[in-house]
Amino acid sequence: MNVSLARFGLAVGHATDEAGATGCTVIRGVRGAHRASCAVIGRATGSRELALLEPGHHVERVDAVLLAGGSAFGLDAAAGVMRWMEARGRGFPVGAGVVPIVPAAVLFDLAPLGRPDARPTSAMAEAACEAAVSDGIGEGAVGAGAGLTVGKILGKSGAMKGGFGLAVREETGCAAAAMVAVNAFGDVRDASGRIIAGARRPDGTFADTEQLLASGGPARAFGAAASPNTTLAVVAVDAALTRLELHQLARAATAAYHRRLAPAGSSFDGDIIFALAPMEGARAPLAQAEMLAVAALEAAIERAVRLARGRDGVPGLAD
Repeated sequence: MNVSLARFGLAVGHATDEAGATGCTVIRGVRGAHRASCAVIGRATGSRELALLEPGHHVERVDAVLLAGGSAFGLDAAAGVMRWMEARGRGFPVGAGVVPIVPAAVLFDLAPLGRPDARPTSAMAEAACEAAVSDGIGEGAVGAGAGLTVGKILGKSGAMKGGFGLAVREETGCAAAAMVAVNAFGDVRDASGRIIAGARRPDGTFADTEQLLASGGPARAFGAAASPNTTLAVVAVDAALTRLELHQLARAATAAYHRRLAPAGSSFDGDIIFALAPMEGARAPLAQAEMLAVAALEAAIERAVRLARGRDGVPGLAD
């Protein structure tokens, strides 16, 4: 299914290190900047430039958002996005030049797939900017989704493949898009609440991460072995919302995490949702935009795992 972001003025580009099982994804404006904000619900985040997304900050526009693997090492890749933008005169004007505004957040994919020393580079991020398109966007185990897994409470042997997903929901007067890289500690559920990807017992049945945590075990879930997680999303609307409204939109969109990721926003996750809107244009009711963003993000989360192929002994739903 081809999902187009043309009406949002956005393009998405991936760069993938297939051997290393890592990568990055750039979400950028096709012709210019977007107004932005974010909501942070995870308690193990890795990010840059998030402070400027708070309502009231002087700079209210961003040139791109970077989602990258490599844990904190992946933040270096943002320099490549800045180079690409600067070369085209895109950024916050400062006298004779510009400073591109590129918020970024990272995913812990240093294990269990690929090589633990692999991480996205600035050259990869620059290539992702160049490759960005509004139609025919790759999903599954590509870009930031390359090395992601879900359902890790029982270790690699019980985990499944995560990935990158995209969805759009629209009604008269407003449309919302969602792009998400799913690397959840817990399980992924469908709209009915049924687990579709997550921790598996040796017999192949789902273990139910939330139930295991509530019962107090296994003990390994509460230690360092539970650290390689995080789900990062970007939601966008085609209505010119204010930054305060975008902050509210991002917070509202966290409902999709809590409905589809079990659990979401845990002590082991660095979950963040970015929200984007055009700088100018028609407006739409905030409540409508929020509901469409939630619906789009729920669908994108499910697509991220349904379209991900397995590797290195970790199965994927697309196999």
